[in-house]
Amino acid sequence: MAKAVKLADIASKLGVSTVTVSKALSGQKGVSESMREKIKKLADEMGYKQPSALRQEKPSKSYNIGVLVSEQYLDKYDSFYWKMYQCVATKAVQHECFTMLEVITRENEKEIKLPKIVVERKVDGLVIVGRLNSTYLKTLQDDAGMPSVYLDFYDATSSNDAVISNSYYGSYLLTNYLFEKGHTKIAYVGTLLFTGSITDRYFGYAKSMMEHGVSIRDEWVIPDRDMQYGVINLEGKLEKLEEKPTAYVCNSDLTASMLIKQLEDRGYRIPEDISVVGFDNYLYPGLCDVDITTYEVDMKEMARKTVHVLLKKMNGEHYKQGISIVEGHLVEKNSVKALADMP
Repeated sequence: MAKAVKLADIASKLGVSTVTVSKALSGQKGVSESMREKIKKLADEMGYKQPSALRQEKPSKSYNIGVLVSEQYLDKYDSFYWKMYQCVATKAVQHECFTMLEVITRENEKEIKLPKIVVERKVDGLVIVGRLNSTYLKTLQDDAGMPSVYLDFYDATSSNDAVISNSYYGSYLLTNYLFEKGHTKIAYVGTLLFTGSITDRYFGYAKSMMEHGVSIRDEWVIPDRDMQYGVINLEGKLEKLEEKPTAYVCNSDLTASMLIKQLEDRGYRIPEDISVVGFDNYLYPGLCDVDITTYEVDMKEMARKTVHVLLKKMNGEHYKQGISIVEGHLVEKNSVKALADMP
């Protein structure tokens, strides 16, 4: 195969710098027209091709990407993870790859029954969206024999690649925001250890509380779901609070919406009486009558990184393995009021 012609080869023959050659071929200023013509003519004679043209000529390999989601994350509402899947599918198509979605039932997860798209070898790689239990993940990794990336979670028992949002910093930012609004009696709503992200969001909340010199009361850490199936239920959990918080940090917008309903049913107004913040900036329309201040997860960037890493693994390319953390940003809406402005 003939060696590709480089800018330096052209520059050497004409006795000019590679910068001059680059400017001439890219149409930039700073090169005389006579020199530009000499450079272009020599480039053609030597068979030089722009990097963009070489990339277009390089044949791209098309893959089938399997996307696995537990049924516990796909409830009757338009799921956050359904939207995440759509982002992955969109990014995959941009790389001339196709996605196949398979929902993992609770029964199959419990019995460690592998997905059909894996058993029947219909895909070349996997994206697992949302946590599955560690035993299932290990069996999948050992038996599937194909590259995989975890999306929106990581597994401490595995060295597999993962792409997650910055749960720790996001919750830290939200709690600081409440302190800026004058709140000090702040509760956290989320079942610790149910997922890594819920626990990381608790630690972000805890860091902010510690930095502001506020002790966390046990009763102010409120579980929102059962450990087995992840069903969110806040019934009867607010009555146990001896001293009522003035603000709540929730692990998701869905939990925040359910908390707001519970509070409103008890006669509280949001944010006039109590402030609430969520996480994700994603909630099915109509679930809540209050626009929730939240931390927006950059789903498109998470999907882009996931597909990028998976393609490298499927291509057998060298890359830095590990956990990629994608930043989001705080979104102010209508669920928080400054304590000085509250009745």
